[in-house]
Amino acid sequence: MGNRLSRIITRTGDDGSTGLATGARLPKDSARIEVMGDVDELNSVLGMLLAHPIPEPQANWLLEIQHDLFDLGGELALPETALLPAERILWLEEQVETMNADLPALKEFILPGGGPAATVCHLARAVARRAERHLVRLARDEPVTEPARHYLNRLSDLLFVLARVLAREAGDGEVFWRSRKVRASE
Repeated sequence: MGNRLSRIITRTGDDGSTGLATGARLPKDSARIEVMGDVDELNSVLGMLLAHPIPEPQANWLLEIQHDLFDLGGELALPETALLPAERILWLEEQVETMNADLPALKEFILPGGGPAATVCHLARAVARRAERHLVRLARDEPVTEPARHYLNRLSDLLFVLARVLAREAGDGEVFWRSRKVRASE
């Protein structure tokens, strides 16, 4: 395989546009480019999460997810091209069920926190939700694959459950929301 990025500085984006893999150029603030940026940011946050001690099975899952996000980015850069298979959604659901089976049922909302890794995981979850919202907005005007929309939704679920697991494994515990009324009575 040849070099894909032989020149980093091209100056082609100085006019406020950026190129898709098709060669088409779009404004940098277009809905498609916005989602591509969200997916890139999400992948970067997952990289931050992987810089923390994570149990090996979950670390391997996160690496697989990073690859999936590159596939999703490829779909966004090549409109009307499907690169993310629907089976990946089922795979995410299986991982969620596996982790959630050992967790107690939730009775309160959880605040982001629970140790460094869990906190970064909550950040990744929030970025995944934003990417999903922007993808839904893009899908109102342009074709987007169903697996792409479902993947981001399931991924945010996985990251929520993983944050719970990481908080418990770190010994920091989950941080539960308490209503103002409860806090005032303490």
